[in-house]
Amino acid sequence: MEETLAFWAAGGIALAAALPKLKQRLELSRAKHPSLTGHSRMAKRVASLLPGYAYDEARFFNSDGAPAEVVQRRQQGLRQLGATLAQRCPKTLALTASAREGIPDLQFTGSYRVPYQYSPVLRQHVQVGAFFEAADGVSLTDLDGNRYHDLTGSYGVNVFGVDVYRACIAEGSQRVQALGPVLGGLHPVVASNVERLKRISGLDQVSFHMSGTEAVMQAVRLARYHTRRTHLVRFCGAYHGWWEDVQPGPGNPLPPRETYTLRDMHENSLQVLRRRRDIACVLINPLQALHPNKSAPGDSSLVDSSRRAGFDRQAYTDWLKQVREICTERGIVLIFDEVFVGFRLAPGGAQEYFGVKADMVTYGKTLGGGLPVGVVCGKQELMKRFREDRPADICFARGTFNSHPYVMGAMQAFLDYLETSEAQLLYVDQDSIQNRRAARLNSRLEEAGLPVRVANLSSIWTVYYTEPSRYNWMLQFYLREQGLALSWVGTGRLIFSLNYTEADFEEVCQRFVAAAQAMQRDGWWWQDPARTDKSIRRSILREMLAHRG
Repeated sequence: MEETLAFWAAGGIALAAALPKLKQRLELSRAKHPSLTGHSRMAKRVASLLPGYAYDEARFFNSDGAPAEVVQRRQQGLRQLGATLAQRCPKTLALTASAREGIPDLQFTGSYRVPYQYSPVLRQHVQVGAFFEAADGVSLTDLDGNRYHDLTGSYGVNVFGVDVYRACIAEGSQRVQALGPVLGGLHPVVASNVERLKRISGLDQVSFHMSGTEAVMQAVRLARYHTRRTHLVRFCGAYHGWWEDVQPGPGNPLPPRETYTLRDMHENSLQVLRRRRDIACVLINPLQALHPNKSAPGDSSLVDSSRRAGFDRQAYTDWLKQVREICTERGIVLIFDEVFVGFRLAPGGAQEYFGVKADMVTYGKTLGGGLPVGVVCGKQELMKRFREDRPADICFARGTFNSHPYVMGAMQAFLDYLETSEAQLLYVDQDSIQNRRAARLNSRLEEAGLPVRVANLSSIWTVYYTEPSRYNWMLQFYLREQGLALSWVGTGRLIFSLNYTEADFEEVCQRFVAAAQAMQRDGWWWQDPARTDKSIRRSILREMLAHRG
């Protein structure tokens, strides 16, 4: 009897000891988004199970069960589209084809512009050039002299217009020419840049790096070093570069380790921040305000019309304030990753735009004046890389090209421009300007009966679709035919430089509507009343299972 009681007593003690951990685990699970985007390990497992297969010609044009007449229109439309693009830019396409053999990036982007099942047949019919030889104003010019309105934004670099950055690079190069590409020592422009970045960020110290990804790596390392905690928190769908911990799902060969991917704008995530003692830092990418809990939108995953986006500035501001308050209470380092949005939303970046201060901020993209750079700004106690009382306890970070004179010169020229009245005027009412433009385009799309709309976070836009369809990804090619240049992610992201005038935008508006109308005429948006986004996803799942069998 005594042995039995002892057994149950021991079990009770063990259960009592395990309960807090079980409770924490349950809280963490509840804080994750229910989609695969919120479950990195599961997403990697699912990705490893997806079978590789491709549609033949017949299935390519009829994956939605369209009638023969519609299929014929699609076939004719695709042939005409491909022929038009090929006729316009033979030099550009020829160089792209030859260069692809030696450039893995081109192989990747060429294959993943659209859902993979469609890619091989599409590439037989439609070729897209990767080369440009000139840029001015809001236009890009390819090797054949074709001019395109630039909606790529140079992946976010191009805030003020390409001419500004061309001038920054030229002026910056002149300022440091006497020293040249000498590394190790610092050119005096570095000291100037540091003082101005301290004022802009409101933080104490600055370190320079070679890319935005590297800057985020260093910010996280420093947060872990000073807090003596292991884990970082990122929010579902947010992009912070391509290194291990901050990209823990598909695309990373390693499983997630000291990373919690939590649900954006949700009370359960705040509960995790309040309770756990192993969280070193919280990473915020303000771009997620446009599509919370969703990955960066790209047409390669556009298998139906479920993509949605929308920006509520007040709601996202309130969320950031809550995160800030809890991080302060719990001694968690709050890091704003402004590599993409920095200096696009406001002269003082997202901190100024949302009115929330971070403990560390990372910048990149536009801050280099057109040249590659990564920057970490932080509080003094977080930026120190060593401990006097423990001389071997250091947080090492170096890079051969950190503080490169030419980059620092271009940065100084950019910061000079940022202070001019010309630059400051571009920020005035920028939100209102972009919102009015988006509303204007949406109104015209609606009037034309087209199943496509746009949403925006200031000058960063995305396209979404209002009727179930398997062919929305085709729109990017009709937009290109109309002279609109998009990045390889297609309609997932359109980026306007702030020098777009009303006349420039009106031209984009007309071309966008014309492209969508051409796509509609060619039958790609044929509607079956019985089809839904859910039924599309189910049919794709059945296909995958069949190809795995």
